[in-house]
Amino acid sequence: MSSLDPHLAQILARLQRLYPMEQAHACFEQLCNAMQTSRSRLATSDNSEQVQQSSPSWSQQDVVLISYGDSIYDASAGMPLQVLDAFLQKHVQDAISHVHLLPFFPYSSDDGFSVIDYLQVDPDLGDWADIAALHKRYKLMFDYVLNHVSRESLWFTDFKANVAPFNQFFIEVDPSTDVSMVVRPRNTPLLVPAYTHAGRKWVWATFSADQIDLNFENPAVLLKMLEVLLFYIEQGAEIVRLDAVAFLWKVLGTPSIHLPQTHEVVKMIRDVMAWVSPNSLVLTETNVPHQENVSYFGAGDEAHLVYQFSLAPLVLHALYRGDGNYLTAWAQDLAAPPPGCNYLNFTASHDGIGLRPVEGLLPEREIEDLIAGMHRQGGYVSMRSRPDGTQSPYEINISLFSAFRETCHGLGPDQWQVDRFICSQLIMLSLQGIPALYIHSLLATVNDQEGVERTGRTRSINRRKWERPYLEALLAREHSPNAKVLKRLVAVLKRRKKHRAFHPDTRQQVLDLGPAFFALWRGLEELKFPLLAVFNLTNDFQNFDLVHQLADLPMVASQNDQWVNLLDQQTYDTAENQLLMAPYQVLWLMPAQIDDVNPLWAMQTD
Repeated sequence: MSSLDPHLAQILARLQRLYPMEQAHACFEQLCNAMQTSRSRLATSDNSEQVQQSSPSWSQQDVVLISYGDSIYDASAGMPLQVLDAFLQKHVQDAISHVHLLPFFPYSSDDGFSVIDYLQVDPDLGDWADIAALHKRYKLMFDYVLNHVSRESLWFTDFKANVAPFNQFFIEVDPSTDVSMVVRPRNTPLLVPAYTHAGRKWVWATFSADQIDLNFENPAVLLKMLEVLLFYIEQGAEIVRLDAVAFLWKVLGTPSIHLPQTHEVVKMIRDVMAWVSPNSLVLTETNVPHQENVSYFGAGDEAHLVYQFSLAPLVLHALYRGDGNYLTAWAQDLAAPPPGCNYLNFTASHDGIGLRPVEGLLPEREIEDLIAGMHRQGGYVSMRSRPDGTQSPYEINISLFSAFRETCHGLGPDQWQVDRFICSQLIMLSLQGIPALYIHSLLATVNDQEGVERTGRTRSINRRKWERPYLEALLAREHSPNAKVLKRLVAVLKRRKKHRAFHPDTRQQVLDLGPAFFALWRGLEELKFPLLAVFNLTNDFQNFDLVHQLADLPMVASQNDQWVNLLDQQTYDTAENQLLMAPYQVLWLMPAQIDDVNPLWAMQTD
């Protein structure tokens, strides 16, 4: 292993920026040995393709499905991971490319995000063989919960027993210390008691008393967590999601969020993965205001992928209000990602719909109105503590399908819920980046109020566990919302993957057509046949002027006098001045002479 290797040299330089020279070199030597071992294992394993490609890549065929290992279960048909695999084979097939398995490790709370053992599969879900079986059909995303561990983990047990090296793995703070400057994502105490062999100590716990933060100022902690990362890559993780990474490094007297050391660690993780598995991707999870969020692209040398956190609340707001002005303004100002980087677009996940990502994008009155509207749909709001001791809304907890049950007009539930919901998903699927769909969006799952009552946690409202026979019965009913949504979304995903316009790198140009619409071009200046996506955000019929939109594009207009909506194959002649769009209708318009099933078109790059 040559010390001149650029990735290794970069890793050493980063370690030297984090730790004293002697500690940095000792950590580097051990890390190099671990990296070499993992690289050798990958070269001789079923995952050998991970070390053959020179750099990560993506295409319009990439779509991520987010799911817990037991989001669907059937005790009579095997372990939950096996049931999930069988369900996807039957209903989804190749409409998706990746499965993001939310934490599937033994845990003590927070539905998996309080990890007891990073290296084991929760026996209630299955085992590593089940993960490998799923990996035969789909690429995998793993959660890398690196900020904290469970209070019940062996690491924390050894800390309490003063057993090295784990007696230095956590952050002890005098309870009288002023920690008011620390940015909080929760309204729980930052310091929590731990009863050790040396008496009561107070330790740092950003998220809950059961989730104890690791001390990355200790290089042994970084080394141990990088060994966990290497293990995940060996098990087939093509995307590694860095959970809550913004809070990784702590310095008293600072906000302890987005510190330079945190960014350095993320860059190091990318360097390690580039050397061991060049086509693996780093994804950062930072539920914060937009500019803070995109800072994790670095200069194109940090995260490959950043969650598009502002998208979910802005889409929800636009369709709830029937007004796309704020969504359009944000999308028009959205900077293209650096080369080799991209956005992960999503509208729902296991977490709530974040409100910090619309700070500065939506006025306070609009946020308050949206929260009140979601309360009427059966949702909740989680709070966070501010440095001045007050609390502010952090996220809305609601099933996304239930969130679209009605609009702000006060008329109650209407007949447009499915169409409104599909419109929200097609907005996400149209934007530049890689799309990710939560399994409960694919299944049109409604609020799980029983789950909230059972667990006492508002986030459980969007974490339902479906019993497969019952779910299959719903899907067999052609007119059930579940069947309608699943059928329509799978069909759209299969059609979408054939078009170069949806390649994650194909640029977008967002139009301002007034509050009733959201609209954008994909590939207008780079593809011979660009795509125009238009969305009616209202529950009224709206006139869309296709001729006007093409008037300033003589090359596009002159060569193509007929356009087809890829979603229903209806054609439109440019001689028609107005297209009447139904409530929540979506147009994916391309020149009509293009055969969208032609493999040559699918590969078009010009």
